Amino acid sequence: MILLKKKLLSSSRRTKQLYVASNDFCIICFATLSAFLFSNRDIEDLSIEEWLRISWVPFFAILVFSASGVYRSVVRHINFSVIYILLRAILFTFGLNLFLRTLYMLLPKSLTLRTSEIIITLDGWIIGCLLSIVLIIGSRLFANFIFSTRTSEKKIVIYGAGSAGMQLAGALKGSSEMQTVAFVDQNPSLHNTFFGGIRVLHPEKLKKLALKGKVDEVLIAMPSASKSTLSSLLKEIENYSVKVRILPGLAELAEGKVLVSELKEVDVSNLLGRLEVEANQDLINRNIAQKVVLITGAGGSIGSEISRQVAKKASKIIILDANEYALYLIKNEIESLLPETELHAVLGSVTNKKRITEICKAFAVDTVYHAAAYKHVPLVEENPFEGVFNNIIGTQACVQAAIDAEVETFVLISTDKAVRPTNIMGATKRFAEMILQSLSDKDDIKNKTRITMVRFGNVIGSSGSAIPLFQQQIKEGGPVTVTHSEVIRYFMSISEAAELVIQAGAMGKGGDVFVLDMGEPIKIYELAKRLIKLSGMELKDKDNPEGDIEIIFTGLRPGEKLYEELLIGGNVSTTEHKRILRAEEDFLTTEELEKHLNLLKKAEKEGDVVALKGILREVVSGYTPENEIVDVVHNQKQLKI
Repeated sequence: MILLKKKLLSSSRRTKQLYVASNDFCIICFATLSAFLFSNRDIEDLSIEEWLRISWVPFFAILVFSASGVYRSVVRHINFSVIYILLRAILFTFGLNLFLRTLYMLLPKSLTLRTSEIIITLDGWIIGCLLSIVLIIGSRLFANFIFSTRTSEKKIVIYGAGSAGMQLAGALKGSSEMQTVAFVDQNPSLHNTFFGGIRVLHPEKLKKLALKGKVDEVLIAMPSASKSTLSSLLKEIENYSVKVRILPGLAELAEGKVLVSELKEVDVSNLLGRLEVEANQDLINRNIAQKVVLITGAGGSIGSEISRQVAKKASKIIILDANEYALYLIKNEIESLLPETELHAVLGSVTNKKRITEICKAFAVDTVYHAAAYKHVPLVEENPFEGVFNNIIGTQACVQAAIDAEVETFVLISTDKAVRPTNIMGATKRFAEMILQSLSDKDDIKNKTRITMVRFGNVIGSSGSAIPLFQQQIKEGGPVTVTHSEVIRYFMSISEAAELVIQAGAMGKGGDVFVLDMGEPIKIYELAKRLIKLSGMELKDKDNPEGDIEIIFTGLRPGEKLYEELLIGGNVSTTEHKRILRAEEDFLTTEELEKHLNLLKKAEKEGDVVALKGILREVVSGYTPENEIVDVVHNQKQLKI
């Protein structure tokens, strides 16, 4: 049976049509013969003329079916419209035969060759028609049941029996990999009802299905659900260790019909349940609408998202990056999505003050978003002088170029790691902040260029983030590596962070340090466990040694902290935006910073990592570096000595 099924399914479309037509021909022959017998006629009494008069019916029926498009329908995907076409074709066939029979009988006997008055009675034709309807449609339904019964595919439950869920179920009917076994919905009026033959269950029944192994994956089809609703829903489902995927939001659905390919993996932002505040359009527009905007580090995660958002409103956008491929990618993306935008891509280093000044003057730049920086803590720890050169000297070069070119607004994208840092990356970012604060303290500069800093924590999916690494490790079967069981971090989405950076920059008066409200911190270990469960796997630990994926602790890397902070002191005030705070923090004068910058350059020239850390400790309040030196070049030199 299985071999026959596979053979039929693998045959050509023309062959399948021939099989179906042969089936219909046999059924019509049987129905016509039954109609004849019901008319109290004996087959042995039939003359050749009478045989001819009834045998043409099945041939005529096949012609009508073919002309009606019956054989263009796929039997495995039969629906009401196909049944309607079949019904219409059968009724037309028998109706026309009945009409011709009546017309034939009304003709004078001298004009016909008929040897008897009636071959098939009116009752006989009705019986034949009904038999044809039942057998032909029944055979289609039977074939649909046989060929649509799937046992090896994933068993799917759709969470949400609304219009999106209905469309998704319809799309899955054509899938050779997935079989929808049930809907789940919180609406009690829908429970135990059927949509397209699929039963709607109470959410509590999902647990029973999962425990019995009757569901492999849950597809959430609730495009209008809020992030908090999705977060609580995912928290409920993750206990069942089934894979979860989510249908896109309403804005994405509006672009076209729901497709299985539109389903996406669980976004970590859905797990956080963070409610994003609607943007203040006045703040959004203030620094970018009809302005010339330069974004440094435009190929990075934050820089590229700022570029996307700025490109929608700016009169001209200049994207700059030292990474050729990253710059190429964001340039192509913006050009394809916003072809009307005047976009210029510039390869260059932020440490080249002459180059940055030329760009600002040539394009008459109004606003600069300085996102270029080395941000990966362990890598900067292993390459400290490059971190200093890019993050400190690069920032100084860019802000000085902006001042020389009389740029209206300069915004530095900073980090929570600048607060009481334990690593060189954080210390360099705080040093960069102080350079901007000291310059803004001078009236001649403050009145020419507004300089602002925006500080925030981790963004989900950024380059170097642990989250994409966890997802990749889960796909590869584990283990998932977490540095420490107690590590906590703040998170927000890249799009929200970029949007808040633009709004914060618009509120700056000069020398402002803005801090984004990151919400509640997340324990990385708990986040890793949730990702494992929502991928349909079970956590392997001492309580469950038969689980699928284990989490191993690798230890804090050089310069890493268990938790991050956003404020150096407690002096913070609110702003006109509820998610943006203004911090008041001490800084050194330009002259003092210049003296320490010269010392940093001297330490770099001599390759003296100890001196470098000492200078940063003296400048940056709360910097507590580790005693161990992990500079790869320094350590290699020491090995040779």
